Amino acid sequence: MKDSRLYLLHIAECIERIERYAVTAPDLVGDTMALDAVLRNLQTMSEATQRLPDEVKARHPQIPWQRIAGFRNILVHGYLGGIDASIIRNVIACELPLLKVAIGTELSI
Repeated sequence: MKDSRLYLLHIAECIERIERYAVTAPDLVGDTMALDAVLRNLQTMSEATQRLPDEVKARHPQIPWQRIAGFRNILVHGYLGGIDASIIRNVIACELPLLKVAIGTELSI
């Protein structure tokens, strides 16, 4: 559990940074530095989620763990020729809050 706690803390930190960058640069298209920072933290966060034990993931079936892994591959390998900023905004607005709650729950155990 100690290792998983480190990953959970790392994920929580990435989410916090992403939220902060998104607030300071709501138009990610117009701010390439903020977009790059968000993308990097999404990648790092996604990689950390892949290292969480299955029992942690099983406690949170509402989180699309496989989609997060697939999203990481898109970020890293640049599938489809680039990243659409509107997709990133959707991830920040719709997906991160759910993950943030799940990670917070795990950290409180």
